[in-house]
Amino acid sequence: MAPDNTQGEIKALRERVIQLETELVRQKLDGRQSGEDRFRFLMDTAPGMIRISGSDALCNYFNKSWLEFRGRTLEQELGNGWAEGLHPDDRDLCIGTYLKSFSARQPFRMEYRLQRHDGEYRWVEDTGVPRFEEDGNFAGFMGSAIDVSTRKRGIFTPDEEAVRMVFSLTERERQVLVLIAEGKSTKEAAAQLKISYKTADSHRSRILEKLGVHETASMVRYAIRSGLVAP
Repeated sequence: MAPDNTQGEIKALRERVIQLETELVRQKLDGRQSGEDRFRFLMDTAPGMIRISGSDALCNYFNKSWLEFRGRTLEQELGNGWAEGLHPDDRDLCIGTYLKSFSARQPFRMEYRLQRHDGEYRWVEDTGVPRFEEDGNFAGFMGSAIDVSTRKRGIFTPDEEAVRMVFSLTERERQVLVLIAEGKSTKEAAAQLKISYKTADSHRSRILEKLGVHETASMVRYAIRSGLVAP
């Protein structure tokens, strides 16, 4: 069996996204049509599916790979049209993660199922980074996605109830949950997140309360069942 090179592909795609973001800034500064043509050419030859959103959080561009994967036109995907392809069980978590990252102007990374042109839902790993104008004003997000179904198939399917419960946590609480589930102590989690031990312990207490459990082992099971950490 050939080795799974998914992680290498994801790394290459992230590097290309950074290059494309740099090119986008240059194109805007350039202001020439030739610059825009070159940028779109680079977008369409990128090794993955790419989309761009404006400062209103609505998507205003999808590259050729994305449109071919979806089997839809640019006009159909624009705005929130792309979200029509999200699996119903993943929709709330996906949109919620995106909007929270958008509001915080922070990068995101998530996995969800997206409908392909043949009707099959495929697992994709989606990474987004904020975009800023030359003057520092927020311009929106650039996102990249790659099909990771081969890696996911037959290995793990998130538990819907666990996903719902974990989604009820705040972003910081999920960060604490992940670190504890990965074997970190509360003190170590606090140090990694650069918060006080008291704050981290408070987050841990709220996690237990919101999940309706009383010990660390049950917290870890929720993290695994929801897909926050690997089984």
